[in-house]
Amino acid sequence: MVRPEEPTKIGFCIYSSMLFTSVSLPAEMLRAGEAFAKRHLGNDFKPLRLTWLANDTSPISNELGLQIQPDEAFGYLSEQDYIIVPSIWRNPRPVIRKNQSLAKALNQAWLHGSTIIGVGTGVCFLAESGLLQNHPATTHWHYAKQFKLNYPSVDLKPDFFITQSERIYTVASLNALADVIVHLISQLYGVAAAQHVQQNFSHEIRKPYEEQRFLEGDADTHPDELIASIQFWLKNNYHTEIALSDVAEQFDLSYRTFNRRFKMATDQTAAHYLQTIRLENAKELLASSNLSIQDVAISVGFNSQGLLTRVFKQRLNQTPSEYRKIVRKKLFSQSR
Repeated sequence: MVRPEEPTKIGFCIYSSMLFTSVSLPAEMLRAGEAFAKRHLGNDFKPLRLTWLANDTSPISNELGLQIQPDEAFGYLSEQDYIIVPSIWRNPRPVIRKNQSLAKALNQAWLHGSTIIGVGTGVCFLAESGLLQNHPATTHWHYAKQFKLNYPSVDLKPDFFITQSERIYTVASLNALADVIVHLISQLYGVAAAQHVQQNFSHEIRKPYEEQRFLEGDADTHPDELIASIQFWLKNNYHTEIALSDVAEQFDLSYRTFNRRFKMATDQTAAHYLQTIRLENAKELLASSNLSIQDVAISVGFNSQGLLTRVFKQRLNQTPSEYRKIVRKKLFSQSR
């Protein structure tokens, strides 16, 4: 007789004035990943146990007029493998004052091995716990300035939507939260389950989690925060027409200083870096879409099919059409 797997335990912190979507969205995505895995993994399937935790077990109302019934108090957080701390409507300070036990419970849970995901202004609870001291974090852009004043010992990264420091993740938006959940599903159930969930919850092509995060201790991270901000801006605007001289001016740098600092920080020119971003996104579209070569070129910021083809030949020694044939043959072969 096959012994059933112990469930993966995921705890959702809940409180009044929380952004309901920051718990309902990940819960639905996780259940979708679980359902896919149950159909495809057979005996390797491991179920999920979702638990709702609050100050006490009294029902909690929210701005939608709905009520949530907590399963356990915050003291039960140490039993969880993963914990999600949702974002807060408007000013988070009153919510933090009403839920003083949460910060302490998060600290204890982390010591017991839990992985913690803070969302938007809910990241304040992680800061209150002391877990973010001298570690990177992000939060909702609207609250970033106040967050920095309230928690000066946190290495705030307002230009990143995701940060990871060992078992602590922080995200600035719901889209970033969805990307982290897809990443988590990939870890729990594999790439196929993650892709299934991503396709069902997000119609647009999204960047992988690994390409968006600020990872503490990453070898590719460099100390020039202004250049890091420029890199982040380029990653999010590569598809538009970009004059690097205008980018330098936007970040209050002379063009000469901009080029010098970029090369010093990244060991490549800004033009080469931007071209690489466009090339990688073109490769992704060629593999995963039926867009024409011309449309792919325009979509990623190359202004013509000819320019895209020239870059492909220089960098990959093949044309975009040749690349598409090869990568699709590999994809279809792997799916059999």
